[in-house]
Amino acid sequence: MYRRLSVVLLLCVCATGASTQSLEDLNIQIHGYATQGFLYTTDNNLFTMTTSNGSPEWTEAVVNVGATPVSKLRIGFQVRYQLLGNYANGITLDWAQGDYKQNDHFGVRFGKVKVPSGLFNETQDIDPSYMFALLPQSIYPLPSRNGQLAAFGGVAYGSLNEFSKKVGQLQYRFWAGERVLPSNDGYWTAFNESGITLPNGLSYATTGGALHWKTPLAGLMFGASIFHTDFAQSSILAGGAIPGKATVVATNTPDFFGSYSWKRLMVAAEYDRINGRFGVQITGAPIAAPSPYDDRNGYGMITYKVTDKFSAGVYDSLEFSPDTPPGPAHYSKDWTFGGRYDFSQYVYAKAEEHIIDGTAFGYDTTLNPNGLKPNTKLTVLKIGVNF
Repeated sequence: MYRRLSVVLLLCVCATGASTQSLEDLNIQIHGYATQGFLYTTDNNLFTMTTSNGSPEWTEAVVNVGATPVSKLRIGFQVRYQLLGNYANGITLDWAQGDYKQNDHFGVRFGKVKVPSGLFNETQDIDPSYMFALLPQSIYPLPSRNGQLAAFGGVAYGSLNEFSKKVGQLQYRFWAGERVLPSNDGYWTAFNESGITLPNGLSYATTGGALHWKTPLAGLMFGASIFHTDFAQSSILAGGAIPGKATVVATNTPDFFGSYSWKRLMVAAEYDRINGRFGVQITGAPIAAPSPYDDRNGYGMITYKVTDKFSAGVYDSLEFSPDTPPGPAHYSKDWTFGGRYDFSQYVYAKAEEHIIDGTAFGYDTTLNPNGLKPNTKLTVLKIGVNF
């Protein structure tokens, strides 16, 4: 329902604006970028690629278009071609939204809108905007980016007046809609490889909110967000033929984050907890209750702009599940050291080294038939152009 309603509303607004204004009045803007990545691992293959041999199977091309059909209303959309191992090889719609901003205190977005949770979710689809080739995978997993980025629904946002220089400013965001994890989302890798597929993916209603406090100290911000996931079910196929269903029991996911920017320095940290119950029921098999899961994820990050063209940074990303037996599969710790060089305002390159301890990183088993090694190193090279 959310998908149909949001798309209809957005199309109505677009049609109204196009019929009442000339193209010049619409203030149309077109931007985009394209990137090519190369990944190499010393041991385990990851992202459904043979990275132990070196893999260039990470390509993206993105175009976004925006226009202003009436005063205070901005409409736009973004499409992406993505090749990422077995996860993606085609064109997807990242977002398509109308954004009506009454003033600094209140605005609303509707359509397929970005979910404003966490520190980087609203910008993780814009590679030229951040330094690292891979954001911390504990909270921003690349194979699940399309499903995590946006929802069909709406977002209300704004800010409260600055009470005083001693208090700072409070910004708010509240959202409701329908989120979709497609059938090839990275979350389903283990299920797909075990012979269980979700032909239609999984759709579920979600609501949430976020608060950002810009403190009186310039550049220092603290924030928190939480989103609620309703009960959801989807049909599955086991062995390609036997039907069944997958069930997610309602969950709440809190997220806490902060950042500090001073001159050329940026420091950031984030922590979230994802807990709930998930189950798969095969038709004709004994009924089993959904199993609980409890994932704790976080990172600390530092970047520094060494020169006008070169930036360097490091982060430590950690994810672990206290419900799993002790051992490498219990956690994943990723120390990452990287750099970015901007040849011009249109061309840039990124390089980074990941030292990964533990196997809760989301490896697939098909490309690791001899089992996972407890440690691996990942080298990522990426070149990008933007306009």
